[in-house]
Amino acid sequence: MGRIDPGDYGKGLTVGELAARSGVAVSTIHFYEAKGLIRSWRNSGNQRRFPREVLRRVAVIKVAQRTGIPLAEIKQALGALPAGRTPTTEDWSLLSARWRADLDARIERLTRLRDRLDDCIGCGCLSIKTCPLRNPLDELSAAGPGPRLLDPG
Repeated sequence: MGRIDPGDYGKGLTVGELAARSGVAVSTIHFYEAKGLIRSWRNSGNQRRFPREVLRRVAVIKVAQRTGIPLAEIKQALGALPAGRTPTTEDWSLLSARWRADLDARIERLTRLRDRLDDCIGCGCLSIKTCPLRNPLDELSAAGPGPRLLDPG
């Protein structure tokens, strides 16, 4: 992670303090740092310190992860902020709007999967290959392996 001027951040938080305040494990903090999602600096005693603003960044990361956004997309979105700054309320509005279409598509896909899953299992055959209603004569095998009706993509 590059050098950060510690004067910009005061004393900073230890990794343990950051973990306790953010509610994530120390190993998660280290993982986020290794992935470039957060940054720290070393003090004169060579101890890692995190700016207090990282608390908000960790919160944004956790919320995005809970909605299923991959870390690579979270990193890209956070990296688009000027000088890697901590997201503001306005930034969060823009980030969440960017992710909304993806979330809506995943919700629609999962709803379709849930609704079709009952139909398939409800017949009792549990075989797409032999089901004359869903896949007569195994026509879908020409499209390749895997489920084709439940997740057309």
